[in-house]
Amino acid sequence: MRRNLILGFLVFVLAFALGCTNKKVSNPLANVGSKQPDKVLFDRSMDAMKHNRFDVARMTLQTLINTYPDSEYIARAKLAVADSWYAEGGSTAMQQAEIEYKDFRTFFPNMPEAAEAQLKVANIHYQEMEKPDRDYTHAMRAEEEYRALIQEYPDSKLVPQAKQRLREVQEVLAQREFNIGRFYYMRESYPAAMARLRTLVDRYPLYSGADQALYLLGQAYEGEIELVRRNPRASELVKSELIARNTKKAAEAYSKIITRYPAMDRALDAKARLEALHQTVPRPTRAALELNKKEMASRQQAGIMSSMLANFQKHPDVARAPRVGEPTMVDPEPVTPMGVVKELSASASGGESPDNKLKVETLKGPVPPSQEVPRSDAQAPDAGTAPPQEQPPAVGQDQQPAAAGELKPNVVDPNELKPNVPADPNALPPPQQTNEIGAGTSSSVSSSSSSSSKDDLVDISSSKKRKKKGLGKLNPF
Repeated sequence: MRRNLILGFLVFVLAFALGCTNKKVSNPLANVGSKQPDKVLFDRSMDAMKHNRFDVARMTLQTLINTYPDSEYIARAKLAVADSWYAEGGSTAMQQAEIEYKDFRTFFPNMPEAAEAQLKVANIHYQEMEKPDRDYTHAMRAEEEYRALIQEYPDSKLVPQAKQRLREVQEVLAQREFNIGRFYYMRESYPAAMARLRTLVDRYPLYSGADQALYLLGQAYEGEIELVRRNPRASELVKSELIARNTKKAAEAYSKIITRYPAMDRALDAKARLEALHQTVPRPTRAALELNKKEMASRQQAGIMSSMLANFQKHPDVARAPRVGEPTMVDPEPVTPMGVVKELSASASGGESPDNKLKVETLKGPVPPSQEVPRSDAQAPDAGTAPPQEQPPAVGQDQQPAAAGELKPNVVDPNELKPNVPADPNALPPPQQTNEIGAGTSSSVSSSSSSSSKDDLVDISSSKKRKKKGLGKLNPF
């Protein structure tokens, strides 16, 4: 009897268990009873992801998306595909995860998970970010993606996290700009150093070394003053203008340290430099002092072990990034070295033509006469001797002087070609003069000299040929 009761109880429990297993779940969308195979596929994919079987999870999710396009799990399935790539890790998997997250934002832009997808895209580049002295491509991409999240989803609960990551990314980018500016300063390339440091202080005011950057900027202007003073070619007026302009710029940099970062280390040094330059020392406001103290208190200091291990790590140390303050959302226009040089040249020239444009000067008064056109028959003067002065030709009794610009038909041109007319046998030969050549005999003398030189060359060449033949006979070997 007792045994029968036990068997009956077991049968009842087994039947109840089977009934619970076959119980249908109501679909909230269709409002009909069904087993929801799309949910079964989704649960299987989640279980596969928990066991790090990412390939199986993605295949199951893709089956769900292709088989049930109208399922309520479509959005979660597409996001889970991207999460599987993100959890798998590796450069290739991260690239694929970024593509999947952006596709999710494209298809479901109004869902709350769209902000999460954008945050995951930014985190991908944040995790690949390197030190300031290395490749900064991922840092720039991370800054861009975090800004997009803050601007496109301002009401999301993920905005505070995105702002903190953005402050850390901007700390790394600011450190890179400072290193480059210091590099140019140490090599006395002051315009390049000024451009980098001015861009740094305008773009990243929350940088932990902003006071050091401003102080180095002032030192660069003072170094430019020393170069101007040692320039022997510049006039005293230009020197005074350049010195005044650089002194003003240096004073602005030192004053900004006192008014914006009064609680930092370089505030006292900036005050000393202003007094040395005989400039007015400003006084900071109480609000600026409190704000700067909050920024300094929010920063963290890396420990000894972390500092030692940082030399062997790929990722940068972002402990110095502040935890308060609004990060820069829009980059101001960067300052270029050419722009710095133009500012200095404009101050030295009184503000005239800072863009190096050509100017046309108009002369008033009568136009001077043009010079004579040079002739091809004019003889070049010998080196070290003055050019011969031209003498006007003699004017005969029957000859009138030629007017200006009028031809002279009675003057014989020594280079004029003569016709082949037989010489007059009764004409006397022209007198021979030493060191002079007559005007009428220049062509004959030159022709005779050229002919005689040709004959001499023929004689010399013929004599050389005879000698060679004779030598060949005497020396047969």
